[in-house]
Amino acid sequence: MPLQMNREVFITCAVTGSGGTQDRSPNVPRSPKEIADSAIAAGKAGAAVVHCHVRDPDTGVPSRNLRYYREVTDRIRDSETDVVLNLTAGMGGDMVFGSIDDPLALSNSTDMAGAEERVAHVAECLPEICTLDCGTMNFAESNYVMTNTPGMLTAMGKMMTDLGVCPEIEAFDTGHLWYAKQLVEDGILKSPGLVQLCMGVPWGAPDDMNTLMAMVNNVPNDWTFSAFSLGRNQMPYVAASVLAGGNVRVGLEDNLLLEKGVFATNEALVDRAVNIIEKMGARVIGPEKVREKLKLSKRAPL
Repeated sequence: MPLQMNREVFITCAVTGSGGTQDRSPNVPRSPKEIADSAIAAGKAGAAVVHCHVRDPDTGVPSRNLRYYREVTDRIRDSETDVVLNLTAGMGGDMVFGSIDDPLALSNSTDMAGAEERVAHVAECLPEICTLDCGTMNFAESNYVMTNTPGMLTAMGKMMTDLGVCPEIEAFDTGHLWYAKQLVEDGILKSPGLVQLCMGVPWGAPDDMNTLMAMVNNVPNDWTFSAFSLGRNQMPYVAASVLAGGNVRVGLEDNLLLEKGVFATNEALVDRAVNIIEKMGARVIGPEKVREKLKLSKRAPL
């Protein structure tokens, strides 16, 4: 397909993530207050959407604690900064096998939960968007498998749809897009879909341009997509995604450095993305325009 540059771009800031990055940068937010404050700062810098995980405030270890999610969402909603709230639902599908000789002696870091438990904080907080990782894949570490079976995705997707929360389809490879389209065909997800193309995550889709365009070409024409890559490729992917017709994601979940030797903050990454987008001749749109585009309804907590 020919490139059709997106002229009205929204920025998602992935605020903290679920990786073991808490000790690799002093700027990775840990506590609910730090996460909310960083999300608000990103919104002020130009992010229309904030994508939030939570962490244990003392250790920084990723968490699924409902109370932390509630505090983050309340703090963001109570602030004077308007942003579209996007909560992860990716936690609870972490299978870490044992040794190659005894793989079913699962590691203590295995975290497998049922569909209802994985979506409990979404039902509690009712964000406008939540993520749905649309596939299973080997994920970076040697024995870690990100596990999302068709049955689990069907159950979680139906719960999200029934709650009135828009699922953001996280696609780490073309097969994940294939299954997302099947979920729409089966009536589990609504169309048009919202997609995040996750590039360069070992061992999913590599972040070369040919693979990006293969991913883009598998997104239905009436769906909305964003794309991102990791580390030093985060900012080049701001430009690449806009050129390919998409929106962008930046943030400390995917990249800790503003430049070599300089730790980034979420607001600094958003500010740099705004600068790239505007220099390309496109316009950065805000949360109200995003709600209109994606047919989202801002709702107060229950």
